[in-house]
Amino acid sequence: MTPATKTLDKAKIVYKIHEYQHDVSASAYGLEAAEKLNLPTDQVFKTLVAELDSGALVVAIIPVDKKLNMKQLAKAAKAKKAAMAAPDKVQRSTGYVLGGVSPIGQKKRLATFIHTSAETLESIYVSGGRRGLDIQLSPQDLQALTHATMVDLT
Repeated sequence: MTPATKTLDKAKIVYKIHEYQHDVSASAYGLEAAEKLNLPTDQVFKTLVAELDSGALVVAIIPVDKKLNMKQLAKAAKAKKAAMAAPDKVQRSTGYVLGGVSPIGQKKRLATFIHTSAETLESIYVSGGRRGLDIQLSPQDLQALTHATMVDLT
């Protein structure tokens, strides 16, 4: 279906797909997903791609109602500074369009950081690789698959 679901199938990871009708006028894709799927915002996570001062790209996965702290992300990535990556760089590196960037099945494996709040949850929801598609899986499976580090990012 998407590179994300193909990657999960190949790794034999248990997941559930949740689809909703994406509203093209929505500006906060993660909040839209939480609202349309009737889920608490602390269980739905957005995938953000940032660029470090070295030029390297990294992935931050945080709850949709939180704001990414760039200083904490830079510290976790052992860099001095981090800033949101340009949309064209995100698309080239991940293979996904903004609003549909999944942390799973990206073209290029990037260093990945998941907000520590995920550790307390049985399952979380992340983008499935396109707008209107979310994947429910355990945070531990997501961490193992993406080789992510759990860190406070907000």
